[in-house]
Amino acid sequence: MQSVTTAPDFSRLDPTSVRVLAHPLRSRLLATLRLHGPATATDLARELGTNSGATSYHLRKLAEVDLVVDTGEGDARRRVWAAATDSAQVVASDFDEDEDAATAMGWLERDWLRHFTEKFGRWLDVRADWPRRWHRGTGMNDYLLVVTAEQLDEMHAEIETVIDRYRRSGAGNPEAKRVAAYVSFYPVDMDQPPRR
Repeated sequence: MQSVTTAPDFSRLDPTSVRVLAHPLRSRLLATLRLHGPATATDLARELGTNSGATSYHLRKLAEVDLVVDTGEGDARRRVWAAATDSAQVVASDFDEDEDAATAMGWLERDWLRHFTEKFGRWLDVRADWPRRWHRGTGMNDYLLVVTAEQLDEMHAEIETVIDRYRRSGAGNPEAKRVAAYVSFYPVDMDQPPRR
């Protein structure tokens, strides 16, 4: 498999795509294509410890909702698949009226949480091997904010603008490394929901 992602920008998950993506193998297929770049079903099966029949089936399902694409570089028997985009944008309110999609999104967010815990834990294990200049910008921060729902939306939009500005700013620089950025907000006083 290649080690560079070629997908552009991001996709916004809708109720249909989130229901399709909320599957253990499909989630990992998409994550692997985003991380390592285009691959065949056989390559992905080897990487994920499954069989190529299963990966082929689930890749076609992901393609039906435009999360992966056939690059056209393979042949009828060895299709080369790529992630359609390099990240996903989720707006939880998109699923308010669709209980199945909301349930699927809940599963997917928990899957992302497990993935984050695994990957960030790995970073903590290897961080000492990296140059100190990488220690300043990486890591985890914990901020306590007091905001309205509207202010939280505004802050989220501002953070997305900053992330978009830096999305490919280091491209072509041999010192640049790919960095995963997770943005999550949750109320601290969970047992005290605001009045509607």
